[in-house]
Amino acid sequence: MRKTSTHKKEQPPRGTMRKEYRFDYRRAKPNRFAEKMSEGVVVVVLEPDVAAVFKSSEAVNALLRSVIAAMAESKQQFG
Repeated sequence: MRKTSTHKKEQPPRGTMRKEYRFDYRRAKPNRFAEKMSEGVVVVVLEPDVAAVFKSSEAVNALLRSVIAAMAESKQQFG
């Protein structure tokens, strides 16, 4: 007995969106980052070249705090 061939569904070209997506919510997992996100948190997207310099959000925050402190000191000198 011969196997009957099954036609594959046409896949849209890569980088394009489908008309409809079907998600299986039974297989969904809780957001593992939700615990880290608390009130008052702001999300900032870094450009790839900037993000390559920093290994963690703590490193970014430390640098920004030092810049803020330097700005406050310069305002005191001139103000």
